[in-house]
Amino acid sequence: MLNYPESLRLLLSLERLGMKFGLEGIARLLSALGDPHKTFPTIHVAGTNGKGSVASMLAAIFTAAGYKTGLYTSPHLVSFEERIRIDGKPISQMAVAAIVTKLRPLIGKHRPTFFEATTALAFKHFAEEDVDIAIVEAGLGGRLDSTNILRPLVSVITTVSLEHTEILGNSIEDIAREKAGIVKKDIVCITGIRNIKALKVLRNACKAQRAALSTATDYRLKVRRSSLKGSLLDIAVGEVSMKRLSVSLPGHFQFGNLALALRTVNQVQKMGEYELGEDAVREGLAHVQELSGLTGRLTTVLEKPLVVVDVAHNAEAMAQLVDTLRRLKLKHVTLVFGVMKDKDHASMIRSLAPITEQAIAVAARSDRSRSASDIAAAFADHGCRVRAALSVQEGVYLALETVSKKGLILVTGSHFVVGEALPVLSRKKS
Repeated sequence: MLNYPESLRLLLSLERLGMKFGLEGIARLLSALGDPHKTFPTIHVAGTNGKGSVASMLAAIFTAAGYKTGLYTSPHLVSFEERIRIDGKPISQMAVAAIVTKLRPLIGKHRPTFFEATTALAFKHFAEEDVDIAIVEAGLGGRLDSTNILRPLVSVITTVSLEHTEILGNSIEDIAREKAGIVKKDIVCITGIRNIKALKVLRNACKAQRAALSTATDYRLKVRRSSLKGSLLDIAVGEVSMKRLSVSLPGHFQFGNLALALRTVNQVQKMGEYELGEDAVREGLAHVQELSGLTGRLTTVLEKPLVVVDVAHNAEAMAQLVDTLRRLKLKHVTLVFGVMKDKDHASMIRSLAPITEQAIAVAARSDRSRSASDIAAAFADHGCRVRAALSVQEGVYLALETVSKKGLILVTGSHFVVGEALPVLSRKKS
């Protein structure tokens, strides 16, 4: 049997093959493994923003209800095992090694992509562990994403905005078409899409598949308390109405995700296969991070100085993050910011500039990273005090040395940047 480092090296070697879209590769792998994805029910979550949070909320609620719950998300922040969890706990290194050993001859024969192999690994693990349900986040797009091999109980599409245009298309309609590709015949689709053009595309896709479409954008909300520790609120969406609901994920941008999760839980409950009572919903939402393993969503890593990390990595998500910081009256922001080359960094920086006391531009250890000098120049164009660091680690240390007494350090712009910052901050914490 392969050991864990050998297994991980084999998987990571597949990254060099780049991306390959379509379901043929994943179908071959899963067939050779006995089609493990057909042995457990799933909920499939796609969308531009919010899909990781919605998936984690759902996983936390099912776990709180006593169900053995798988959760498959991407990318990971620090360790590969984060992608595949059961009841919030990452897959063990021993399980990774055992399943990759089974996959090795298939990898040699079919040369799958990294994401295909990882998806097969996740589904095999969930089958072997006999999960009661798995919440599965789509990787990129939807229609041709490896996770679209599933026939779920419910399909969820969070939002649609311009992202990965070189792959998914140059218009909202093109991208919506790719996301709508997860809609399955006669299976309810629940969405948080507000964009009229994108919603029209989704309605047409649902009509073609005879799939009922349920929107979760008509929620009513009363926020009683909001801080970096989460929110206390009253919410009504569809048939669901809850008062004094505690949600451990901070940020006003989470309210739309919350409405989607509640609408989805209500739909599954009506199907009669799971008992998801109010107590489980309250328990799950009050402890999303602990029950699902989610991090990097306006997560407080240090208290003194106050250090927050967030994986917002496109213009829409960044605007929502800045709006939340303003609502929480968080000022004097020292920003550690890095971004990938394919992102609209100019729009992201335009949102961040007004709240930035000083910016530290960084580049993660990835060929896809935009250079720190490019980022620094963009901040300088907005009149921000800015420096460029040689690495994320150096940028974090620089921020810790220079943040003002009442200031906040915010690390954001990319999963890769947050992933490199977390171990540095962990050492500082200890």
